[in-house]
Amino acid sequence: MITKFDGSYAGHIDIDNVGYGGTAVNDRRFSNEQLATVFDKGRDIAKLLERVGYDTFWAAEHHFQPEGYECIPNLLMWAVDLAHVTRRLKFGCGFNITPMWHPLRLAEDFATADILTSGRVIFGVGRGYHTREVETFGAPLRDQPANRDLFEEQVEGGDL
Repeated sequence: MITKFDGSYAGHIDIDNVGYGGTAVNDRRFSNEQLATVFDKGRDIAKLLERVGYDTFWAAEHHFQPEGYECIPNLLMWAVDLAHVTRRLKFGCGFNITPMWHPLRLAEDFATADILTSGRVIFGVGRGYHTREVETFGAPLRDQPANRDLFEEQVEGGDL
């Protein structure tokens, strides 16, 4: 019997004119004010998930997405905010992209979020897949072997 339910949210804003014949994704550009609505929308989703008995709310870390989707740049800060408007819902990081973080900073930030949320943040790591995100932070992505080596070094060497 299924006893736990999770929800996920990639971090998109409300977008008009989508679907076949709509505005192409690469032709969309939203203002910072519009992109920031992702936080209120996510907060509303978290409250609803808590109210109806969900266990975990998963979200994705992304950067530099003016097209209106994948707009949450810091999952740990966001989880701390969401923990203040919920009581028991957990928050899954799917994922913190380690090549974009200094490994000690990520460990320290996660430890802080863990304390501030009373253990309600689920740690997840990934290598990334958007070149404009990973390489803007100075890490390799087009060079996949270098990306993998950096990821493995950060995860294994940092005791994450």
